[in-house]
Amino acid sequence: MEFKQLQYFMAICEELHFTRAAEKMGVSAPNISQQIRRLEEELGVLLFDRIGKTIVLTEAGAILREHGVAVLGHLQQASDAIADLKQMRGGSLSIGVLPGDADLLFNALLLSFHQTYPTISLSLLESMKVTEQVLDRSIDIGVTIGPVIDERLTSIPLFHEEFSLAVSRNDPLATESIIPFNKLQTLKLVLFPPDHQCRMLIDRYATDNGFSLQPHMVTTTLSSLLQMVQNGVGACVLPRLLLENLHHPDIKVVHLKNPSPSQDICLIYRRDKYIGYAMRTFIKTVRAYIEKAINHAKSS
Repeated sequence: MEFKQLQYFMAICEELHFTRAAEKMGVSAPNISQQIRRLEEELGVLLFDRIGKTIVLTEAGAILREHGVAVLGHLQQASDAIADLKQMRGGSLSIGVLPGDADLLFNALLLSFHQTYPTISLSLLESMKVTEQVLDRSIDIGVTIGPVIDERLTSIPLFHEEFSLAVSRNDPLATESIIPFNKLQTLKLVLFPPDHQCRMLIDRYATDNGFSLQPHMVTTTLSSLLQMVQNGVGACVLPRLLLENLHHPDIKVVHLKNPSPSQDICLIYRRDKYIGYAMRTFIKTVRAYIEKAINHAKSS
């Protein structure tokens, strides 16, 4: 069996179409068909059942695909490991986060990371399809809402994120430490847009408790939300960890109870991905950063 034959076979498994697989591999359809016939003759089995223009994997084909995934995965890991060695503690890393999390969590982390590890190139991308992009290898690491259960992925729990109410120091609610969640329906609120992941969480909790939120004002940026809260335009629901680490003198944090909105945040990457220097360093740094933020909030 030649390596290119395995590559052609795996391309056909993905496309289930000889012509599309040939286009993907940059060869002609007759060429890829001929290589698969030679492979079948060498193995003495059919790898595909051809029913008109439709093809399906045979039992033998399914076995070869399973092992082919492992072979190509090991080769990719070897290539990544050699590239990592050649870069001598440099490298690049792409990180996917949900919309808004760049502001809420990662901007300060990335600045600190760059100052500590200037030879590592990072790219931070906001996406609603973090898990899908990790799976299709368009990003290296994803930070998203857990749990994420997929045998192709490694998932590392980062923290349990609770949400609280941010109000102006001059707001009557600033004298409270805890309010019931359903009180939100009577407040003047400033919130993220409906498609923001923080807003979707709060809307879901509101719906589960029999009401919907009608914000007084909507904005896409964290800085403008905090400014409106500070100036008494309205109250806002944001992650408690973020609010407590901001230590904003004009903003009071009020806990929400019955229920307390919350979600689990995890870090994910492909199980078959080589964990190079850049990736190891980032994972270690983000876990230490979050642990420090949590301890800082507890001690405040």
